[in-house]
Amino acid sequence: MRARDVMVRSVVTTTPETTVEKVARLMINLRISGVPVLNKNGRLVGIVTEGDLLRRAETGTEHRRSRWSEWFSTNSRLAAEYIKSHARRVEDVMTREVVSVGELASLGEIAELMETKRIKRVPVAHDGKIIGIVSRADLLQVLASGGATPANEDSDRLIRERLLAELRKQEWASPTESSVIVSDGVVHFWGTVASEQERTALRVVAENIPGVRSIEDHTSSGPRYLTPLFPAA
Repeated sequence: MRARDVMVRSVVTTTPETTVEKVARLMINLRISGVPVLNKNGRLVGIVTEGDLLRRAETGTEHRRSRWSEWFSTNSRLAAEYIKSHARRVEDVMTREVVSVGELASLGEIAELMETKRIKRVPVAHDGKIIGIVSRADLLQVLASGGATPANEDSDRLIRERLLAELRKQEWASPTESSVIVSDGVVHFWGTVASEQERTALRVVAENIPGVRSIEDHTSSGPRYLTPLFPAA
């Protein structure tokens, strides 16, 4: 499998001018831990994560150094810490050196980046513009779904694309793109469903997709969060 087989394509993004408070609300409401930052031309210029908002004056978590330790810290370091804890705009707190991959990157390459860079998500870009994002959870779902079968990549990709296209048409559909994994013709559903009828409807949709060999339901029942199926960028 490659990035394009597991990535979430409709990525929630923000702009450099957005306030820190607004992006924090966005992350809470959509239950996401990182938001890519795009400039006015739609190009990826950074990413803001929970880690970037960890040390804030509003929450009383900013760095508090003793006078002794300040003697051994450079002015530039102290200034950088002040910006992180007091800046009002995303462009001042975001991580600018963003690690990204192309849509043909293997899951092994993505896992290597996550491990060596100690990051939880990797944007997928084409010509400098973001086209998707892969998180650690996406890789875990592939593992829990039985792993990838390279010989059937093209067939699995087509099945997944057709299945997602059909789900986009349904008002009742609640899973995100990342909660649908196809491996060797087997469709795996993850995430939360609001009712048994929704669970059955997911199975019916999959059964009508050519090439589907079987369906594995890993969903759990629970309340549906107010998060769109495919959130707009």
